Amino acid sequence: MAKIKIKLVKSIIGKPENHKKTIQALGLKKIGQVVEKNDTPQLRGMIHQVDYMVDVVE
Repeated sequence: MAKIKIKLVKSIIGKPENHKKTIQALGLKKIGQVVEKNDTPQLRGMIHQVDYMVDVVE
């Protein structure tokens, strides 16, 4: 299965609570942190919700 890298580039301070929880569910905690996940439709939906706070490398 393909892997994608997700990097948090903006702070979650002042963002809606459901966006904060999505970032936590992705495994991100600090700005600049990068996680590698399997590319699934569920993960793509999560990324789409918070795309203004993350960068994605396929």
